[in-house]
Amino acid sequence: MAQTMPAPALRPMLPADVPVLAAIFVASIEELTGDDYSEAQQIAWADAADDEEKFGARLTGELTLVATLQGSPVGFASLKGANLIDMLYVHPSATGQGVATTLCDALEKLAGARGTKTLTVEASDTAERFFAKRGYVATQRNSVTVGDEWLPNTTMTKTLSAGGAA
Repeated sequence: MAQTMPAPALRPMLPADVPVLAAIFVASIEELTGDDYSEAQQIAWADAADDEEKFGARLTGELTLVATLQGSPVGFASLKGANLIDMLYVHPSATGQGVATTLCDALEKLAGARGTKTLTVEASDTAERFFAKRGYVATQRNSVTVGDEWLPNTTMTKTLSAGGAA
């Protein structure tokens, strides 16, 4: 008999979460983006978590939610301002368990409840497929400088209904 996986739970980020969220950020980049980014690009991208104080300040300066499975953090997402999904990262061991979907659903509902009509994300090439399946539409291709590397991403938008997701 197949055992069902527990649903991810959500909670607000706590300052004590910063080290584990930094580790999730790095593991996600190192293990999940290799088909879309070179090793040098991955290293430059993951270096953003090297300064945990700065990384933590970024997270606490935004509305950041933490997804947990059986009480352990396995992913996080942040809403910058009223209408930008700034970060969405899931630990590689928790992919395929609904973590990213649960996080994105929550951010869409929160943004919609605040009156946001359109939600935007600058999706990595790895995440672009996930957001497209959720109804986000590519509006612009970008190339951003991270350290000495150029990383491509795509600006995507989704029109929200009055109560959240369309």
